[in-house]
Amino acid sequence: MLVLTRKKGQALVIGSNIRVVVVDVSGDYVRIGIDAPLEVPVYREELYRELQEENRASMVSRKVITELEKAMEK
Repeated sequence: MLVLTRKKGQALVIGSNIRVVVVDVSGDYVRIGIDAPLEVPVYREELYRELQEENRASMVSRKVITELEKAMEK
């Protein structure tokens, strides 16, 4: 993991088209702004993990439904 120190108003660039700016620092909280192309999804980690879990559950459900449909055809 790369660890950087930035001050309010400073930024970092990821690749050639993603810019992350420190907007505000207050106590234990840091507000950041992310400028990225629309085709690059940006998620808070907890929401990303939840989305991944929902996708896994959906895939399992689809597999079970497919297997049930095949069993019913026989």
